[in-house]
Amino acid sequence: MDGLRYEERVAVARLRALLELLPTALDRQLAGAGVTSFEYTLLEALNEADRHRLRLTALASRTNATLARLSRVVTGLERKGYVVRAACEEDARATNAVLTDAGERAFAASRPLHDEAVRRMILDGLGDGEVAQLADLSYAILSKLDPDRRLAVTAGGSPATGSEDAVACAADPSPEDGTGADLDAEPAECEADPRPEPATGAAARD
Repeated sequence: MDGLRYEERVAVARLRALLELLPTALDRQLAGAGVTSFEYTLLEALNEADRHRLRLTALASRTNATLARLSRVVTGLERKGYVVRAACEEDARATNAVLTDAGERAFAASRPLHDEAVRRMILDGLGDGEVAQLADLSYAILSKLDPDRRLAVTAGGSPATGSEDAVACAADPSPEDGTGADLDAEPAECEADPRPEPATGAAARD
């Protein structure tokens, strides 16, 4: 198999840098609300769930966390009064994480900080139509990484965008009621880009 082309290396390097930087940047923005980005993700999942509760195994799948890590974070949220553990009515062997009234208020207070940070750091840098493109490109990658749809907490997904042909993904948040850049343009350089390899042979002589 041939090695990666330069443009492929650039794409992967930028994606890797994004995945490294975004959680830390969100942590800083959410510090004022007293939650981390991972805690926010848990609160969001519980807020969207039926009766504001999910089995710990389902919550771990939604967040791609090990049960050990999830248990530690849920314990921290319990200390804050945002979550309680409760027996699962359908399966006595399972345990639910349940969002409390205080947890609902904490999520409501942290959501504006999260949304403003995401808009400023991600969405404001995208042109018309590029949000839908980002959703579709992300789904294409997720389909390879998660072919068994482990991130699903319900049987189906929901459209990532408002368009009729939007692709549904198991990781999508629940939709709320009521609610292009030139693709041929030369992409900007990025500090995360690998250095281009020196041209050889005929290309170098040109």
